[in-house]
Amino acid sequence: MKPIEFEIQRTVRAPIDEVFARIVDIEGYNEWMANTGSMLEHVRQTSPGEPTVGTTYIEETSQGSQPGEIAEMEAPQTVVYHWWQTSKSGKLQFEGWPSFHLQSSGPGKTLVRHRGKLVSYGLWRLGKPLWRRLAIKERTITVDALKSSFENAPGSSSG
Repeated sequence: MKPIEFEIQRTVRAPIDEVFARIVDIEGYNEWMANTGSMLEHVRQTSPGEPTVGTTYIEETSQGSQPGEIAEMEAPQTVVYHWWQTSKSGKLQFEGWPSFHLQSSGPGKTLVRHRGKLVSYGLWRLGKPLWRRLAIKERTITVDALKSSFENAPGSSSG
């Protein structure tokens, strides 16, 4: 079964280190993703310490709770998250790998390439066209919120 895969790109008016720091600040998503129309309601880091490979979290979404972890990290260019959703009996329904790939693109600017990868299992595979549309919508909200969090911040020069 081929996964659903796509890429969304945005240029953010902020240095790469600042963009990377915001992306890996798991609980920070609660601030910059608020009131965006996202399925994300709240996220909480569940392992101690600074975010690194293996750091775990729980996302509370409109679709229920989803555990996850940081699967890959290479500061300040790349972070790959891995989340999964299971049925009440523990069967895997969905698995996702949203990732951010950053590149400096001029003074105070960062090109963000956000890649989505989603796999559905069992009968959930039948909804693949719908899951693709929902995943692209949700991940676009995330990247646009990230961009807005810098450009609409106090002291920023949006225009």
